[in-house]
Amino acid sequence: MTSKEEAYDFVIIGSGLGGLLCGCLLSSGGYKVLILEKNHQIGGMLQVFSRDKTILDTGVHYIGGLNPGENLYKIFKYLGIIDQLKLQKLGPDCVDLIRFPDGSEYRIPEGYDRFIASLTECFPEEEAAILAYCDKVREVCSRFPLYQLDSSEASYLEDPEFMGLKVYDYLQSITDNVRLQHVLAGTNSFLYAGNRETTPFYVHALIINSYLSGAYRLIDGGSQLAILLSRKIREAGGTILRRKKVVGGVFGDNRQLEGVRTEDGDIYYGKTFISNIHPSVTVDLFGEERFLNVYKRRIRSLPNSLSSFTTHLIFKPDCFPYLNYNVYQYHEEDVWAGPEYDPDNWPLQYFLYTPAHSRSKEYASSMSVMAFMRFEEVAEWSDSCRTVAEPAERPAAYEAFKRKKEEQVIRKLEEIYPNIRQCIRAVYSSTPLTFRDYTASPDGSMYGIAKSAVNPLSTVIKVKTHIPNLYLTGQNIVMHGILGVALGSIATCSAFLDREELLKEIASA
Repeated sequence: MTSKEEAYDFVIIGSGLGGLLCGCLLSSGGYKVLILEKNHQIGGMLQVFSRDKTILDTGVHYIGGLNPGENLYKIFKYLGIIDQLKLQKLGPDCVDLIRFPDGSEYRIPEGYDRFIASLTECFPEEEAAILAYCDKVREVCSRFPLYQLDSSEASYLEDPEFMGLKVYDYLQSITDNVRLQHVLAGTNSFLYAGNRETTPFYVHALIINSYLSGAYRLIDGGSQLAILLSRKIREAGGTILRRKKVVGGVFGDNRQLEGVRTEDGDIYYGKTFISNIHPSVTVDLFGEERFLNVYKRRIRSLPNSLSSFTTHLIFKPDCFPYLNYNVYQYHEEDVWAGPEYDPDNWPLQYFLYTPAHSRSKEYASSMSVMAFMRFEEVAEWSDSCRTVAEPAERPAAYEAFKRKKEEQVIRKLEEIYPNIRQCIRAVYSSTPLTFRDYTASPDGSMYGIAKSAVNPLSTVIKVKTHIPNLYLTGQNIVMHGILGVALGSIATCSAFLDREELLKEIASA
């Protein structure tokens, strides 16, 4: 607890990646920073958990843009953590393997030259379409100054043709080959929960470009990133408090937010506040009466991306090989059909990977399998909550539901890896309820507010709110993912730091 006289320069709500990056940038800039985290562990989707002496990730599967000289590499170098990260490089010949029901496999390698060569070998008559696609991806990326670590103002927001271009429509415009369309969109399902009716091409382009620019796994889990950032914050004089759930604000006569109240009754005063939680949850937290009606309606009407059921398989020692690539498995031809699944025939598409561990480079200690799941499937248990900080029990029916879904996943895996069941030592899983409880994202949404090409400006969330000294950060600002959240943190901190100077220093790192 602090007094008004001891107020922090910045109080950040939530220690997810956005909160940690803002805390790191601001504390290193000389500001007095406090981060409040409701959970036992910091990091949001960087959190890991351990079962059967095996570390399992909750949200970080692989990271793009990490080759020397690329945007995320420069950001991490500027923050002084790039040399301390334990990384496993994917590729170069295969970063993502896209597999279809007929057994056909397509390897997505690192770099544009390899990408063009790989796909042209599979589709020799479609070279012009493949080249046009790559040119379009690079053109789109060049239109985003922040993505290029450039301080110029973005011009694309005023371009309806640019913002309104859908991935699905663009792929159809360059080729009639449906299989090539599906290969080019093959990673969309689990990188950004693509929707054929709404997903903008720019979301696809920014993400694809980042993975072509250097894809890596974090050895022994994503928590190392949270640990390194928190260390930098503390070294700069910042404070991080865990098990401090913010439940409301303390306001002055001028509508200014003076402090935040935590569930245990403590009050922490600050001059400026940054919320790293979902915008609609932020509105509820500080009182909807403090926000304009048009803002509330817009934020609450925006659809969120789907959630996931994630199955974690722990393997017996030296049994299942380590896969130094990711697998996008489709048991149906249409890569866009994932959100429309039938629960009885689920899952017809999923993303799987074997996390990188320091104990062995030859064999995998575990496998994580992600499949889309709508919140409605677990809605009957939505009144329950379970985290390490709030260790309540879920109903028995919920646990039975999880066991049933785990078995459905394993049976699908056996179609591809016939002997996988013999390698399994233990099985654990998480549902949309797990995502909701740990990240405070509505309905356990994986990627927050879904960007839309239908009404693109409606999904552009500004960092400044209608409470004068309350700002937003996190995956809803620029984009989701490690890189997207990093860029969003820079956008938030640019309101307080010299944006041009900051980006110049990052770009030259």
